[in-house]
Amino acid sequence: MTCYVHRDQVKNYNLSAMKKPQPGEYNPYFDRYISLVPEGDFSVLLAENTNKTIHFFESIPPEKHDYRYANNKWSIKESLMHITDTERVMSYRAFVAIRKDSATLLSPMDENQYAANADVSNRSMESIIDEFAAVRASTSSLYRYITAEQSEFRAKGATYPFTARALGYIMIGHIEHHFNIIRERYL
Repeated sequence: MTCYVHRDQVKNYNLSAMKKPQPGEYNPYFDRYISLVPEGDFSVLLAENTNKTIHFFESIPPEKHDYRYANNKWSIKESLMHITDTERVMSYRAFVAIRKDSATLLSPMDENQYAANADVSNRSMESIIDEFAAVRASTSSLYRYITAEQSEFRAKGATYPFTARALGYIMIGHIEHHFNIIRERYL
């Protein structure tokens, strides 16, 4: 059961005023993701990215789902699970920022540890896509009524402060980054 988000479903979101983050709102490492996100209404960008992600992974032939382009590299299913796990972590961080929690210290995520402990070998691509769609629906709900003030609050990351708007753009760009890798090295 894959659910798509239609452009009309986001018309009531507060996000059209949420602008791209400025330097200082995130670790400069994430420029590589934010730069992949075009200008535009954030709510529309998020909805389009959701649909694009679902369609992209649905279109991959089943014989490629477990393919690895080299030893010790993730399969395509593991890549989607990584995208989903990362979104969960980033969404929680955004929640901390949106609630203006200045006390909670959030440490970096060890993506390799998460991937090593997410066994997708007996899962279908459809089940992982459904899980992504559920996590993204939660992310979309979190951002639905965010105010400009909430989007710009700098929460306390262990290495850099971050804002909810930076995390929103990072989530979209992170997926675009993985699209590029999968197209270049897997397909």
